[in-house]
Order: sequence, then C-alpha cells, then structure tokens
Amino acid sequence: MTGDVHAPTRARRAAAAEVLAGLEDLLGDLGATYRDLHAHPELSGHERRTAEVVADALAAAGCEVTTGVGGHGVVGVLTSGDGPTVALRGDMDALPIREATGLPYASAVTHRRADGVDVPVMHACGHDLHTTCLLGAAHLLGAARHAWRGRVLLLAQPAEESVSGAKAMVADGVFRRFGRPVAILGQHATPAPAGLLLHRAGPLYAANANLEVRLHGTGGHGARPEGTVDPLAMGAYVVTRLQGIVAREVDPRQPAVVTVGSFHAGARPNVIGEEAVLEITTRAPDTSGVEALVAAVERVVHAEAAAAAAPRAPEVIVTEATRGLVNDPDVVARVRALHAAVLGEGAVAEQPEVRTTSEDFAELGAPGADGGSDEPIPLGFWFLGITPATVWQAAGGDSLTVRAAAVPGTHTPRFAPDPEPSLRAGVAALATAPLALLDPAAAAPAG
Repeated sequence: MTGDVHAPTRARRAAAAEVLAGLEDLLGDLGATYRDLHAHPELSGHERRTAEVVADALAAAGCEVTTGVGGHGVVGVLTSGDGPTVALRGDMDALPIREATGLPYASAVTHRRADGVDVPVMHACGHDLHTTCLLGAAHLLGAARHAWRGRVLLLAQPAEESVSGAKAMVADGVFRRFGRPVAILGQHATPAPAGLLLHRAGPLYAANANLEVRLHGTGGHGARPEGTVDPLAMGAYVVTRLQGIVAREVDPRQPAVVTVGSFHAGARPNVIGEEAVLEITTRAPDTSGVEALVAAVERVVHAEAAAAAAPRAPEVIVTEATRGLVNDPDVVARVRALHAAVLGEGAVAEQPEVRTTSEDFAELGAPGADGGSDEPIPLGFWFLGITPATVWQAAGGDSLTVRAAAVPGTHTPRFAPDPEPSLRAGVAALATAPLALLDPAAAAPAG
C-alpha cells in the first residue's frame, strides 16, 4: 500500500506512534478487564453490568459519557480541537452457549428466560474482546490528544447477536445527538493467527433475515394418526424441501444460505400435537437476495401445508434482519495503509472472501442513520485474528480459509482467543485507525 495516494503522511505516522506509546503499560489492566467481561457474559438486551464497566472505563479515559443509548448502549466522546468526527464501535453481548474452553476465567453464568428455563451464557463471539479493545483505544487516544485534532465517538453497542442493537442506537438518535462521523470503524475477532489484521474493501458480510415458521395441524392420539393432520411430519417435509432452494434456485456463483436452526413439535411419543415451530436463517450478499430467499421459503411452507391439508394457513414471520456490510474502499485503503505502516506489513493481510455470516454494524451507517441525510456513512470494518499460535500451527491446510475451518470458531463452546497478542493488536488497530481520517496535530512533522 505504501507509495500510493492512501499512504499515511509522516504526520499521521507520528500521531500513531504517540497514541501507541502507552500500549504496553496498559495491557495488564486490559487483560484483567477482558477476563472479567469473559467471566460475566450477558445476553442481548441484558448488558447492564457490562455497560456499567464500560461507562466507568470511558469516564476514566477522559470521555464525556452518555449511557442508555438504544437500550444499554454507551457513548463516549473524546474531543481535541476542531476537525473531523470518527466513530469506533465495539459490541457487548454474548450467546446462549455452554462454555467448554476449560479456561480459569470461563463463564459459569446462566440466564433465566421468561419461561423459567435457565440457559448457559458464553462470550463465544469475541464481543468481550471487542469491548476491551474499545476501552483500550479510548485510553490511548485520550492520553495522546495532543497528537490529533477532531472528535472520536466510542460506541459500546448492545444486542448485536439479535441484530437489533445498532438499529436501536440509530433510532435513539446516536448521530443526531453526538454528530455525524466521516466514517464508522470496527473490528471482529476471527479464527486466524493471533494479531493478524484482515482487510477487505467492498462487500464483507452477508445480509440476513431470520424467520419463525408456525405450522398448524390437528392433534390426536399417536396410535390413530389417520384422524390427525400431523404438523411434525409437515415440518419434516418443509425442512427437506427447503434444501432445494439454494441447490436449485440460486446461481451457484452467488453465496446463499437457508438453514433450519430450530425445530420444535410435540411433547409425548403417543401424542400428535397441534403445532410445529421452525426457526430459519437466510443469508445472501444483499437485501434483494435475502428477499428472494424469504419468498422461496414462504412458497415452500405454504405449499407443504396445502399438501398436508392443514386446517389453517401457516405463518412465516421475519423476526430479525440486517443489511449486508459493504466497506468503503477509500476508508479501507487509508486504514489498512496506516495499520501496515505502524504495525508492520506482516501484521496486515487481505480477507480472502465475503462472509456468509452477518453483522448489524452496517445499520449504523445506513441512509438516514444521522437523522437527516440520505447519504450512507462510510464504513471500515476488519477482522482481528485471535487463534493461539500452537493451535493455528497444528491445523491442517495450506490456506487461511481451510485452516480457519479446522480451529475453534465463533459461536462454538471452545472458542478461546489468545488474550495477550489479540488485545495488543486489537487495541493498536482500533486506536490508530481513526488517525487515518482525523487531522494530525499542527505540531506533528509535515508529510
């Protein structure tokens, strides 16, 4: 990247060096914060304790702090004279997964649902790491305000896993209240060598829609199925038929996913129930692709219900949805070039493919997110490698993608980032990224 129009000036490199000067001294405290957050995970919409930890840490870093933004969201503001505004985002919520890492700081937390069932909770997606990196970046940028000019918004976002937190912060006027940024920046933990930063311009994450399907039958005795309309059998046909959507209706050159993640029907072996409930996720590169998948799911569900002579029509409800994440090429080029300049060319690589996983980060930059302009806010989002060196070296395969599939990934019980190198790189990446867009201080060396 060096030598092109996006290469950082001497002034920006000097500002980055000033910001990173305190990193090593900060890592011990950040490690303790990370372990604390990991041991005390909270599900989407319940991030009360995490938000309190974040608010206290942002205040200690010299931020003006506002809590309760879009639920448990926290916003910190750092100001250093006149200049552009840049937003940094870290998400805070965890997942209903039972941890199996064996770590000394592993989660033993459970959450009691509204139906009285206790579910285990784990930071299986790295949001504890994201939050800790956000706090570290706040401390470094706050301590080196003499090196840059402008404003930094630090957004601690709730409810990413339910893809509702970003929309809630936007609905609460986050950028109308705190100012429209020239870009929103963020990162996500990923299976890759700990400390490696993976950048990609353009499309990065898929759009998605999650569905709840309710199939209605006529219940009765399991020994007399001829007098019933079995919703479980109806659901089984639906699951089988859905497999043909991607296989036979989507261009094989385009990524697409239709997955049935949950199927509930019946309560006893000798009872045919009245209802079956399926939960389905659909993924495609953009919203129009997702809409086509949802329409295909609806067609299949209604056809199978009609074929089974269901007593009433099924229901297909979109419960959660988010747009695809498309990175701004100019923002990515500037941030990647600065990362390579200050962290080393070997610390930066190209993200090889568009992910079929989804992120609600893009909702922060959607048209109208600032409460006024219909112009989207440019985005810059990268991946942060977190896999321990020994685990990565033991994985088979000769490519990043193949090796990543062979090590514990996100949303699994054994997902375990290597804290020290992951925090060092993640904090450095998040703290220096805004300097690619902010103004360097007038006293910094000229480029």
